[in-house]
Amino acid sequence: MTTAKSAALAVYCKSLGCPKNRVDTEKFLGQLGSVELTETPQEAELIFINTCGFIEPAVRESVRTIMDLAEERGKGTMLCAAGCLPGRYGVKDLASGLPEVDLWLEPSQRAQWADMVLQALGRGEACSGRLVSTPPSYAYLKVSEGCRHRCAFCTIPSIRGPLHSTPAEELVCEAESLALEGTKELVLIAQDLTDYAHDCGGDATAFPNLLRRLGEIEGISWLRMLYLYPRGVTRELLQTVKDVPALLPYFDIPLQHSHPAVLRGMGRPFAVEPERVLDTIREALPDAALRTTFIVGYPGETDEHFQHLYDFVERMRFTQLGVFTFWPEEGTVAAGLPNQVEEAVKEERRAQLMELQQDISREFLEGQVGSVQEVLVDSVNPEWPGLHNGRVWFQTPEVDGMCYISGPRVEPGAMVRADIVESSDYDLTGLALEQQPC
Repeated sequence: MTTAKSAALAVYCKSLGCPKNRVDTEKFLGQLGSVELTETPQEAELIFINTCGFIEPAVRESVRTIMDLAEERGKGTMLCAAGCLPGRYGVKDLASGLPEVDLWLEPSQRAQWADMVLQALGRGEACSGRLVSTPPSYAYLKVSEGCRHRCAFCTIPSIRGPLHSTPAEELVCEAESLALEGTKELVLIAQDLTDYAHDCGGDATAFPNLLRRLGEIEGISWLRMLYLYPRGVTRELLQTVKDVPALLPYFDIPLQHSHPAVLRGMGRPFAVEPERVLDTIREALPDAALRTTFIVGYPGETDEHFQHLYDFVERMRFTQLGVFTFWPEEGTVAAGLPNQVEEAVKEERRAQLMELQQDISREFLEGQVGSVQEVLVDSVNPEWPGLHNGRVWFQTPEVDGMCYISGPRVEPGAMVRADIVESSDYDLTGLALEQQPC
């Protein structure tokens, strides 16, 4: 006698915030078993929102999303909110303020999310798996959770807890599974990749050793590192980039500022001479791509401090750059510091840096025109028939510019060689070569 299988669970899903949240959402969905993702919340048996609570605008977006979906859901639909919002504020306070949510899931319960939801729905037990939501070209690999640094402006340690590294064997196994599914690029993510395994007796060799193992996996063409703290960029790491063909010389180093006084006020682990680490990288890898983020308007930032930062950006010529205005986040040391900077001043400083970086980016990309580059194709362009969205090696998905590409053998998931024929402030245009290497 055979037993009929349970119908697929209809889920409407929203994952807000960073790629780390996306990975958590993908693993949660995979562990639910048979799932059907719905286009609208009215069709769903479960609405799942993985919230972000890093800064105040993200908190407001999370609350707004919860309220909107609560209004749109169908009769009998369970509304579940997980992640950083309950991690930051606690379930008790949120439950009283947002009674529309049927089930709250904290970050500390991440391994049990699927079991808790299935039990609430009266369904079976969770299984293992991951439902990848990125295009076929790339996937994220989260190597650790939490953070052991204590930057004065950051809420992450209080939300996601202390550093917890995933064992290398698990990461290699997960990466192999992604490669078998056709993934060409693995984007390694963590709050600080260079801190990998320091919570479990590892040292500065642990992360380079992991990279070497991942670089041996057949089918992975690109390995990309996101979020490297300056002090963790060692000679051994740079040598590993040289030795592992798949490992891109792409360094995303969130410096946050250039002036020593501001960096000390931020409590940054690398508070002196940020230029030194950039010079070390360029000495070892002259063609390396350098990406960073800065915070302007930190408490006590003077005109002199900002000018120091402006001159630093002009001199360093970053490949990519993000600029954020300081938010005095509740519960952080920085929120209570004196000499808070006016909002109008913050916005003006941000605009000045971004205008400078726009000129730097335009000049850099103009220099790529006429070159032949490998382009990893992500998706069909939704507006122009025959055109696809792709990226060259120094373009990270979702945060950097892209390469618009057309021509033979261009399809999502393909890696093609192309002539770069045009550039703009942040993007490239390429034409795939008629003859591709075997």
